Amino acid sequence: MSTVSEVARPRTGRISVAIADGVASVEISNLAQRNALTKDMCLEIQELMPQLDADPDVAVVVLRGAGDTFCAGASISELASVLLDPQPDGSTADHLSRADSAIAALSKPAVALVDGACMGGGWQIASACDFIIANERAVIGLTPAKIGIIYPRPGLERLVRLVGHANAKYILLTGQTFSAPEARALGLVADVVPSESFEEKCAALVRSLRSRSRFSMHSMKRLVDLTDSVPAAGIDQEWAAAWSAMPDSPDMGIGISAFLNREQPRFMWRPA
Repeated sequence: MSTVSEVARPRTGRISVAIADGVASVEISNLAQRNALTKDMCLEIQELMPQLDADPDVAVVVLRGAGDTFCAGASISELASVLLDPQPDGSTADHLSRADSAIAALSKPAVALVDGACMGGGWQIASACDFIIANERAVIGLTPAKIGIIYPRPGLERLVRLVGHANAKYILLTGQTFSAPEARALGLVADVVPSESFEEKCAALVRSLRSRSRFSMHSMKRLVDLTDSVPAAGIDQEWAAAWSAMPDSPDMGIGISAFLNREQPRFMWRPA
């Protein structure tokens, strides 16, 4: 049974979520602006992601756009308030990057399903997920040089990690728009799926994630993420803690038994 909620403020654009069978489907919806992100939509993402992470009924988070567009980036009409919102202490808040951080902080698997245009800040939000699956008709572009701004630091640094320095400069300085196959070749997306089977294959992928050990996925996601942010000594400690927890997890015994008996495992581990 699905539940649908919205972090409600009366305005153009919203972030909605439907939860069913352990999957939280989060939708970016601002059809009048090709799903561009307003300040309030960025605030909604910041509020929603910790709620989904804490919800024991949610095992996987899926991010997608309403209609036939993923996200056109930050709303141009609200660009200053999205990226440079003045704060009482004299600083400015980058709400897009705070939304990015909220997605990236999820302990649960998060997948971005990109159909249609995924531009600018739209790719930053998508890339905050663990990986991106693109429809073959999708187009992706990082275009700050076309409007005289700097791409936000979290998105720029992730871009460099994913595609390398030379490709990052090529993408950012030219402001070109790439087809889905070109984006995959550059490293902007993980996989490209034919349009006629996009929904079916994405649904199968999400079902596959639901069937995997949550202990394994949570642990390995954290360990992969640590390689970008923690000194080697700290990573060693995290690895030791994760490795020592493996025998205590019920999933190891369940997985081995199911494999030997040629059965589908029914994993039981849940985050505390």
